[in-house]
Amino acid sequence: MIFTPWKLADLVPPAPHAPTVFSCFACGGGSSMGYKLAGFNVIGINEIDPHMVETYTRNMSPQHVFQEPIQSFKDRGTFPDELLNLDILDGSPPCSTFSMAGSRERAWGKQKKFREGQADQVLDTLFFDFIALAERLKPKIVIAENVKGMLQGNARGYCRAIFQAFNEIGYDCQLFLVDATSCGVPQKRERVFFVARKRDLNLSPLTFSPSCALISFSNATSDLLEDAKENLSPGPLKYWKLAKTGQVFHEVHARGSYFNWNKIDPNRPVRTITATVCMTHWKFPRKLNRMEVVRCSSFPDDYDFGSERDSNATYVCGMSVPPFMIRELANAIKIQWLGCA
Repeated sequence: MIFTPWKLADLVPPAPHAPTVFSCFACGGGSSMGYKLAGFNVIGINEIDPHMVETYTRNMSPQHVFQEPIQSFKDRGTFPDELLNLDILDGSPPCSTFSMAGSRERAWGKQKKFREGQADQVLDTLFFDFIALAERLKPKIVIAENVKGMLQGNARGYCRAIFQAFNEIGYDCQLFLVDATSCGVPQKRERVFFVARKRDLNLSPLTFSPSCALISFSNATSDLLEDAKENLSPGPLKYWKLAKTGQVFHEVHARGSYFNWNKIDPNRPVRTITATVCMTHWKFPRKLNRMEVVRCSSFPDDYDFGSERDSNATYVCGMSVPPFMIRELANAIKIQWLGCA
């Protein structure tokens, strides 16, 4: 399979009766772009972070924008008519407290100012605020994305609570663990998707098992000009020199430090891109640059990250669902549940 770069400018307007989507926790719009690639009409967003709202709006010009916490958004007195007739309510509730790379149980139930919105929030309750919004809007389908850590250890109790919450508001829920590499993304990023369908629609369970061929880093970036600049500080540089291609730095560190740093293998998809990329080039002692991060996230080449382009690209892509992942899921739903070819 060949990776085909794309641009926002290539997107065609949705058909007059295209299925509609509203996205919560929208960040830079990774999921929104996936729905657009599948022909859906993304009519608006809810997002707490003003910087992300500005970035999203600059790139996608949504019809409805609600910049506020989901806690207040779900309790609004009225909503636009379009939001009360949705095909899909989409959301990626902030998930850092469930990540295996984070503090996990030590952070559960605690209020903290996270970058996701620059506001005091208890992240592990936001999923249930999202479900409460679904109860008010009553869309045909609800899709919620989260980290694989939701399925591990004590976090499995949250999964059971999520299924129960959907059941109580009249939705049958399925859970899919999906690797982005199976969706044509040159990045190994495993994510959980809760896909809930309104029970009174009598829809059969969704079948979803994407199987796109693996895309390597080299395949995705072969047309980019070679970037030979060096930007590693002395600490990482020392272990970059010791690490073999494809190796994680902690494997060559005496105390196992630099756990998230690695030297990529150009013949494989890259590891999971996080909000602070610690991936280094295999040939040059540098971190991946903006366009390499963009390609490995299946973002469009012409996405406008605004100022501080490299750092903003890292954060937006690291916090977003790769568009190609949602494109695959949206196409399956469109065909099986919404009767669209």
